[in-house]
Amino acid sequence: MADKRGVKRLGKRDDQKMDWHRSKQGKKEEKKKWKEMKLLKKLEKRRMREIMEKQKEEEKPKEDKGRCYTLSVALPGSILNNAQSAELRTYLAGQIARACAIFSVDEIVVYDEQGEDSKTVEGEFEGLKTRGQACVQLARILQYLECPQYLRKSFFPKHQDLQFAGLLNPLDSPHHVRIDEESDYREGVVLARPVKPGQGSFVNCGMRKEVKIDKQLEAGLRVTVKLDGQQNPDSKTQKGTVVSSHHPRTVSGLYWGYTVRLASCLSAVFAESPFKDGYDLSIGTSERGTSVDQAAFPSFRHALIVFGGLQGLEAGVDTDPNLEVTDPSTLFDLYLNTCPGQGSRTIRTEEAILISLSALRPRIVEAVKKGGDSDLKEGSKS
Repeated sequence: MADKRGVKRLGKRDDQKMDWHRSKQGKKEEKKKWKEMKLLKKLEKRRMREIMEKQKEEEKPKEDKGRCYTLSVALPGSILNNAQSAELRTYLAGQIARACAIFSVDEIVVYDEQGEDSKTVEGEFEGLKTRGQACVQLARILQYLECPQYLRKSFFPKHQDLQFAGLLNPLDSPHHVRIDEESDYREGVVLARPVKPGQGSFVNCGMRKEVKIDKQLEAGLRVTVKLDGQQNPDSKTQKGTVVSSHHPRTVSGLYWGYTVRLASCLSAVFAESPFKDGYDLSIGTSERGTSVDQAAFPSFRHALIVFGGLQGLEAGVDTDPNLEVTDPSTLFDLYLNTCPGQGSRTIRTEEAILISLSALRPRIVEAVKKGGDSDLKEGSKS
């Protein structure tokens, strides 16, 4: 009897233990499910927050990285005549190119202040004292330095004017991209490779692979290419789209070099402007001008800064057959002395460019900002 009762007691205990294990296991599972549900809710909340933030970002007006305004510089080609040798002429041109690149000048106009009427960059340089060659040589060297190194053989055959150009300091501008450097844009030359009609063209962009563009263009053209974001690493070529030369500036805010223009006289600098409505801000530089410290710039789209030669802007006014004025200040919106209290009797043109662009830069930035704010106000009113 005692043994049987003992067995029964053991059986009850086992049942109690089993029930306790089951309840404990059930509680663990419930707790686990509760934790999983809590985690899922937390993840859902995070996902919804990310979606809301993304929507807010999309609703926000996108920040415009582009630069809509342009800065042009005009100077006489006769300044090269003051150099004593071909090497010094070349070096002087290189100084001007470097100064303009440093301050992101978009256009350099070389005008003739001596009535030589040189409108072409063709022909040979026949000596230091030959009339009509200074403007041409200056323009040619400026163009040579602006061109990326890997394209120069395609656009600049051997020429006397460029005899010492290889010794000049490079501009090292953003469009002078190195072979393995990553860049959204590149300058290139269209290659004379046979392609099927409608299949685009091949372009040498200074990379290890050629770039296939979306348009079929004439061989030998210089083009600006926007490279596709997704590239196949196994492909023999890369893909890109042809864009305008000012696209990197207006869309991405990149400085993309300068253009060079020859003007037959001072008035042609204004009359032959490449912009539809011309320059809306013109600045003349002279020691007889108003101090730059007192200058306030209006908002503008296309600014032009004009420099004189050895005799100042007066020489360009006197020899220009289209101008009847004698005072150069009447030609400009602002006539400024960018170096008040100068310690030297004369400031050379290559020095004047650096001094003037340094002094004018903060005022240009302020005027551009003012113009941008007014555009935003007009947009909000409309």
